[in-house]
Amino acid sequence: MKYKRLTKEQFEELHVEFSNFLATQSIDKKEWDTIKANKPEVAEQELDVFSDLIWEGVLKNTHYLEHFSKNHIFLFHCQEKLIQSIVLKSLDTTIDFMNKEGLQWLSDNMFTEQVEIHLGKKEYETLRNESIFKLITEGAILSDGQLYLQINGIIQS
Repeated sequence: MKYKRLTKEQFEELHVEFSNFLATQSIDKKEWDTIKANKPEVAEQELDVFSDLIWEGVLKNTHYLEHFSKNHIFLFHCQEKLIQSIVLKSLDTTIDFMNKEGLQWLSDNMFTEQVEIHLGKKEYETLRNESIFKLITEGAILSDGQLYLQINGIIQS
């Protein structure tokens, strides 16, 4: 398996897509039930292959990620060959970016000595999708890029 198996909840959300996936292999519901009962290892393989297909599609279409922690915000722009980052760090350790008040504080203090801003970019060390997947497993979430673009626009102006 290249990534990780989808959760039960994710499979439930994608049950139509999974049915279509099985249908492309000429497996109907009756046959799927038989496979699950008599060849659980084959059923496990099918779940893994489907999970990897879904992850490939998601990762291929990922352009922005965000990772919030108590004193840091990591914003990533995932391009074809490299990833760009904006890291915001509060030097005031009492500030917590995980809540609304911390984000308001950041808005009010963005360009003061209380906030460090680091820009970076680097080429992917592994394949693009694998690098993005690693960031997700470390806590990053998919984003529409609005925060990255907003802060990048302010920094560039």
